[in-house]
Amino acid sequence: MEEPFVHRIFNNKQNEIKNSMFLSRLGFAKENPDKKIAIYDKCIFAFPIRHYNEPGTDKLFTKRAGEKKENLSVLEMDEYSVFIGDIYQFGKAVIQVSQPGTVSQREMENGLKTGWYFRVLEEGKIQPESDLQLIERPNSKWSIAACNEIMYLDRDNLWGADELFHCTDLGIVWRKTLRKRLRGF
Repeated sequence: MEEPFVHRIFNNKQNEIKNSMFLSRLGFAKENPDKKIAIYDKCIFAFPIRHYNEPGTDKLFTKRAGEKKENLSVLEMDEYSVFIGDIYQFGKAVIQVSQPGTVSQREMENGLKTGWYFRVLEEGKIQPESDLQLIERPNSKWSIAACNEIMYLDRDNLWGADELFHCTDLGIVWRKTLRKRLRGF
C-alpha cells in the first residue's frame, strides 16, 4: 500500500491527533474576535515531511515532524506540486490551498521551504493517514514555489506581482501585500 498524503495531523498545541476529528470552517485556526476574513485563509498549515530530511536543513530543523508548527505533515507533495486554488477532498471535508506559509530569513537562504495554508470549503470528519484527493486545479500557473519567487526573490517583477494579485483564490493577506507593492509602498 502506498503511503497516504496526510501522514500526521497536529493541533495548534503541537499534540498529534491519532483519531478522526471534525474539521470546522475555522479548521485549526484560533478564534478571531474581530471575525476578519483573513483567518479563514489560514485554517490549516501543511508542510512536507521530506523537508526535514533534505540536505542543508539541519540548521533549520531537528528533523522532527511538527517542528514547523504545521497541522498536516504531508508526503508526496511540495511547493512545486501544490498550486493556489487547488481543491482537495480530505476525508469528508473539502479544503482549498490559499497561500504559501511564512518564511524566515534562514529559510529563504535554504530554498524557500514554506509549506502552504488551506481554507476549509466544506466541513467534515478527517483523520490522519488519509489521502488528499485533488478535485480541481483552477490556477495551474501559480504553484506555491512560483508565488514565493514573486513575493520574496523577484520583488521588482511588477508584471508578475500584478498577475498574482489578480488570482482570486490567493489569500487576502497576500493580495493586500501585493497591492501595496503595486502601488509603490
